[in-house]
Amino acid sequence: MSDAVVLLSGGLDSYTAAAIARAEGFRLFALTIRYGQRHAAELDAARAVARRLGIERHVELDVNLSTFGGSSLTSDAPVPKDRPIDPNEIPSTYVPARNTVFLSLALGWAEVLGAHDIVIGVNALDYSGYPDCRPEFIAAFEHLATLATARGVYGERFRIHAPLQMMTKADIIRRGVALGLDYSITHSCYDPGPQGPCGRCDSCVLRAAGFAEAGVPDPALHP
Repeated sequence: MSDAVVLLSGGLDSYTAAAIARAEGFRLFALTIRYGQRHAAELDAARAVARRLGIERHVELDVNLSTFGGSSLTSDAPVPKDRPIDPNEIPSTYVPARNTVFLSLALGWAEVLGAHDIVIGVNALDYSGYPDCRPEFIAAFEHLATLATARGVYGERFRIHAPLQMMTKADIIRRGVALGLDYSITHSCYDPGPQGPCGRCDSCVLRAAGFAEAGVPDPALHP
């Protein structure tokens, strides 16, 4: 059994990507980043997902990107709501270089573990237009991983697995349902209130559309 480091946010996508890796026979080591996100409820969800998946080890790491600012997810700036989602427009919820930072940390841990596989739940079809979710970025980081590590110098190769990259949100949900995943434990909302998800931010809209297209009720809303 091979080891893999999975970036686990507590959202629907990272849960599904991790479950796919587990089904493929990987032993999972999960990394969750507390980056100063306003939707900190996802951290509780990440812990629940890790328990459900039987993660070998779950590390929560503080890297406070709110120190830099530059995103409505790490500041008091309003989160966009009730807007048409245009993947060609980068919204204020983009956190500068977030996936580059996250993958770099996962790479460091993978090298220490002797693992060659990193799993990330990015998606380039039903998403909000983030540049660090594109296939070109994932391919470039995989190349970088070989150049940037001692193991790479010695001829070892790292693989960045992004199994959801070219799937629609509905396809992701269907795959997760087929794997027996309990999406009620996940959290997607960018700006949750005391009553739960706002239902109006990009993430809530994409999630709702995905469940509707998949013909499955969202168990987080309909227990």
